[in-house]
Amino acid sequence: MSERKYLLEQVDDAAVVQVYADGFSSLTLQDRILIWHLYQAAVAGRDIYYDQRYRHSLAMRRALEHVITHPDGVAPAVLAEIRRYTKLFWINTGPYHNLTARKFTLKCTWDEFKAGMGSEPFSTVVREMGTEQVVKDAFFNADSEPMVTCKTPGGGRDILEMSANNLYSGVTSADLKGFTEKYGLNSRLVKTSDGLVEEVYRVGGKYHAEISRIVGHLTDALPYAPPTMRTALEALIRWYTTGEDTDRAAYDIAWLADKDSVVDSINGFVEVYLDARGIKGAWEALVYFVNVEKTKGIEQLAHSAAWFEARMPWDPQWRRKDVKGVTARAIDVVVEAGDSAPVTPIGINLPNDQNIREVHGSKSVSLANINEAYDKSLPTSYRREFAWSEEEVTRAEKWGALASEVTTAIHEVLGHGSGRVADRLNGQPQLVIKEHYSALEESRADLVALYFVGEPKVAECGLLPAEHQAEIVQTEYEAYARNALVQLRRIREGSQIEEDHMRNRQAIVHWLMNNTKAIEVRKRDGKTFYVMVDAKAFHDGVGQMLAEVQRIKSEGDYPAAATLFDCFGIHFDPSLRDEVLARVDKLKLASYTGFVQPKLTPTIKDGKIVDIEISYPQDLERQMLEYAQIHQP
Repeated sequence: MSERKYLLEQVDDAAVVQVYADGFSSLTLQDRILIWHLYQAAVAGRDIYYDQRYRHSLAMRRALEHVITHPDGVAPAVLAEIRRYTKLFWINTGPYHNLTARKFTLKCTWDEFKAGMGSEPFSTVVREMGTEQVVKDAFFNADSEPMVTCKTPGGGRDILEMSANNLYSGVTSADLKGFTEKYGLNSRLVKTSDGLVEEVYRVGGKYHAEISRIVGHLTDALPYAPPTMRTALEALIRWYTTGEDTDRAAYDIAWLADKDSVVDSINGFVEVYLDARGIKGAWEALVYFVNVEKTKGIEQLAHSAAWFEARMPWDPQWRRKDVKGVTARAIDVVVEAGDSAPVTPIGINLPNDQNIREVHGSKSVSLANINEAYDKSLPTSYRREFAWSEEEVTRAEKWGALASEVTTAIHEVLGHGSGRVADRLNGQPQLVIKEHYSALEESRADLVALYFVGEPKVAECGLLPAEHQAEIVQTEYEAYARNALVQLRRIREGSQIEEDHMRNRQAIVHWLMNNTKAIEVRKRDGKTFYVMVDAKAFHDGVGQMLAEVQRIKSEGDYPAAATLFDCFGIHFDPSLRDEVLARVDKLKLASYTGFVQPKLTPTIKDGKIVDIEISYPQDLERQMLEYAQIHQP
């Protein structure tokens, strides 16, 4: 196990890492076949997210993959550059950086690219994208449609007009006044001569071909699913068929009711980070099975949700009075697609519907094998460069992985699953907090985790050893402060942050710097360090900030949310970023990670599946090209 290859390569500032799913072969044959059909349903929908992310992504990808698979006659230097760009394109699901939202471009010349593609494929991509100038701008012009999602464009510019994603066509924020969206989560909104039209994602609607294939594979999975999971899959098929929000809610409730299946899946239009308004869902899929050993502690945490809710440091009127239905598991991912891959979350809490959370509860998963792959692929130089002392480095190496795992569990199980909002918001605070909602909700969940990680009850749940809890808390607080500095390496241009998770981490650390004595900014040898110096002040400050963040969410206080992030979460000093970049570039440290997924292969005898084998490609290019061949348009 120690000789396994995790870090496969680094492409610019992106690490490429193999993820393993060790327990797959120990599952029953029925569960392995169930996973196989769910795996196919996941891969079948990946083109949906490509198209949602940018309207030209699929045509661009086909052009790039043609060059990669037909390299004869392409100059070696040009081919190397196209291969570099294509790998980044795959990792980021299009030409926009997953974290900074900024466009990245090819570094060869336009003429070299055209020659490498060949006349017929070039004519095809021009025909698909519209004009030669559109093609040139998409691949080479960073100033043309520069941001995939732009929530704070400044200068009075509109967030929808400045966002290049394909969730809207010709629509501005002003057009939405007086318009009621019937299919907010699962539609593309288009402005026509007759007004605004919702292109609904469903069978017979937008993405008909992809959704029909997904439904086919989900239907094939039904005979192998246990009863509660079968009910949830049938509800998902209904939602994909009708597109109606009542069927989406029925699916969420049925999915929540399946608490015992060893195998589970998330498939649909889920997270809203891609949308500057925070309304439209991006398509994603995950297929996974329970990691029994690591689930024990996180289950105890879920069972104690009511205990923690009663001790939340916010106004008691915003505490949930009847905490029920909270379940949590540590899981091993078999495949992810769409919005969750190749760049993946490490924890998930669903459903996002506030009304369903408050009435029916939530399900949380901690992606155990993703956490393991992150940890195994991380070079020691990463911690050493930004830690103030040797003692801090030692703590990070000893406890960093566990501290991160525990806080992620608390973030998902207790953070996202807690609290209530004012009745007048009808369970939809995102409609009034708008572009700041996702960052606010991530801040709230992080603050809950930071507030409770030192609570003895967490050790009682078995998530960490009680005798070392104080040191683990110190390790996590040090890492959190450090991360606000280190994450600036991801933003190589500009002076503001767009990605919601990054905004929330900046906001927390800089709010603490401004309002407590918990974190000091220190200099040594021309280098800047964020040093956590007072764990009690850190904890108490987190509690104060958490009370205010919950109030903002519960009351739908848009001005307060905007002020919070404008003051602490969005803007940064470019000279500090440049310093961080110089330090990481010298050490060749990656800024983010894309994962190569396990591969499943069925063994078929007499027309029946008799086994499913799992393997590990350890090759991003090979996996992406195989995926592209599975469902040709």
